[in-house]
Amino acid sequence: MKGYPWYEIVEGEELLQGDIIESCPIIIPPSTIGDGSGSIDVDVIEYDVIIMSQSCDLINKKLELVLVCPVWPLSEFESRNPPYKSPKMKESLRRGYLPGYHLLNKCEIDGFNKEFLVVDFRSVYSVPFDFLMELAKKRGKRLRLLPPYREHLSQAFARFFMRVGLPVDIPTFR
Repeated sequence: MKGYPWYEIVEGEELLQGDIIESCPIIIPPSTIGDGSGSIDVDVIEYDVIIMSQSCDLINKKLELVLVCPVWPLSEFESRNPPYKSPKMKESLRRGYLPGYHLLNKCEIDGFNKEFLVVDFRSVYSVPFDFLMELAKKRGKRLRLLPPYREHLSQAFARFFMRVGLPVDIPTFR
């Protein structure tokens, strides 16, 4: 439906939930503390990310750290996770049956074309707000997910985090 585009192009330092920041550096600490010398070696990995923090908190600068999740082109996601190459798994992803992931539509805006994107809720990172604003401003134009798709993403993220594991579940019906 043409009345509800998925994306728009924005630029500048204003950040909103649903902004896609390409090649965002993420600091990954080591899995062990180290020798106690006070310094540790970290890895820096660049991911394309989507901002998950609420827009109202971003606009009012109520955060020091912004939550982001990696976004993967579907073809790359499939190559990293071969079971998702099957039409059945892709359909489960499309329908939202896989709570750790969320599928975003293609973008067909000239110069910003993207294939389907998979948001990975299983990998959540925080990036300093001021750093992310400066990075966004320096990078120039970027994609922003629009309503109601932004709210749909937020709802899927909430469903993933609100899951409750029961110590004893109700047995399956046979």
